[in-house]
Amino acid sequence: MRGNVAVITIDDPNSKVNVLSNTVSRECTEVISELSDNADVKSIVLMSGKPDCFIAGADIKMLGEANTVEAGTTISQGGQVIMDSIANSKKPIVAAINGSCLGGGLEVALACHYRIATESPKTNLAVPEVMLGLLPGAGGTQRLPKLVGLPEALGMMTTGKNIKAAKAKKIGLVDKVIKNIGSGSQDSKPNSHQYLEDVAVDIAQQMGAGKLKVNRSQPWTTMKGFSHNVPLSVGPVRNLIFKKANEAVMKATNGLYPAPLKILEVTKVGLEKGHTDGSLAEAQGFGQLTQSSEANALMGIFHSQTECKKNRFGKPEKTANNIAVLGAGLMGAGIAEVSVHKAKHNTILKDAASRGLREESTRSTTT
Repeated sequence: MRGNVAVITIDDPNSKVNVLSNTVSRECTEVISELSDNADVKSIVLMSGKPDCFIAGADIKMLGEANTVEAGTTISQGGQVIMDSIANSKKPIVAAINGSCLGGGLEVALACHYRIATESPKTNLAVPEVMLGLLPGAGGTQRLPKLVGLPEALGMMTTGKNIKAAKAKKIGLVDKVIKNIGSGSQDSKPNSHQYLEDVAVDIAQQMGAGKLKVNRSQPWTTMKGFSHNVPLSVGPVRNLIFKKANEAVMKATNGLYPAPLKILEVTKVGLEKGHTDGSLAEAQGFGQLTQSSEANALMGIFHSQTECKKNRFGKPEKTANNIAVLGAGLMGAGIAEVSVHKAKHNTILKDAASRGLREESTRSTTT
């Protein structure tokens, strides 16, 4: 507690990054519920205990356990219940974001009542579920368009692109951006992390006291061909946006990739029929996609890439500072250059001909 502000810190001790596992989700929901009944708490700050990661998304292993459409739908509905409990909290909740805020992590932030992000180069906000053949299944397809406008939201969801803090502020994805601060008497990471908490607590205190209110009216959007901004509630405008988005998806995928098309479909249901119907369509669409061959293949690739990044041999007993590379061709020269400039190794490059050695020596000297 800091005054009348409760600070919830998400920090999974068993992982380098925070993910929305069943355990983390359950504990977070329980804590928020307890704080909602605590008269001494006027507002809440939600942040990560890991300096370079807010929440990196949902637990992929949990998603892999959905072996039926119904099981996938249930997972999505469970996530929606958690996000709704945050969004419907009577006490303001401020998301303090530093580092990766992806997928389910961004959906958590979307459900909060105020978002602060740092300008750290590691701060990225995105809904990359489409890259796994899925859609944002914890309310993302319903909340994102109402926050940043439909064209921007559809672009984010159908491509999975990362958004940096400055752009996030420009499009309305976050309410405030703060700069990283220098190291001072401490390391810069904990220093900046503490500053982020201080700013978030101050915002939360203002919101708890009713001094700061955030306008959450439906956003307007600007489109080419219109001289003024127009509200998304205007049917012809909304339909035109979806038509353009569908054309872009078909051009990129030839209709062979179901996830982005399903994103368009469930998002439109929410805008036309409301949050309840939209959430149901989102959950059912998520369940259907979990059983698609595309999602299974993409999640398999993700698991394989993750395993390839692991070093099964463990930490070396002795660090090698001197290396030799045989062959100064394209591959050998590239390995040598990276070894010199990135790894800072003393590097010997050997080749049958002297020409490649001279060229590589010149490039390494001038780079």
